[in-house]
Amino acid sequence: MKDRFIITGALLGAIAVILGAFGAHALKNTLSPDSLRVFHTGVEYQFYHAFALILCGIVKERTPSSLLKWSGYLFITGILLFSGSLYCLSIVDGLQFVGIITPFGGMAFIAGWFLLAVSQWKHN
Repeated sequence: MKDRFIITGALLGAIAVILGAFGAHALKNTLSPDSLRVFHTGVEYQFYHAFALILCGIVKERTPSSLLKWSGYLFITGILLFSGSLYCLSIVDGLQFVGIITPFGGMAFIAGWFLLAVSQWKHN
């Protein structure tokens, strides 16, 4: 499982770089400054949680725990829901209803961090 988290985290990090460059260059002249900020927030949180996913894979090597597995899955879910909804909100007009998904992604991020902490607390 750890290898999958490390690989998935690395790929999500690479995608974040691509999306960041796309936002900075291709979208700079087509999106409003507010929409560009929303897009950038999605990229930023994708980066943070790609690293968190890699961390889960590394920590799982020394602390095998099902909590770490769920933490990693929650980070992936958070990226899809939080960052994905922000990408849709910023790029596609008329998809404002997608904004209701964003907080669920944020909650997945929070739960992932808590499970990561609890897995280590229980280990020690």
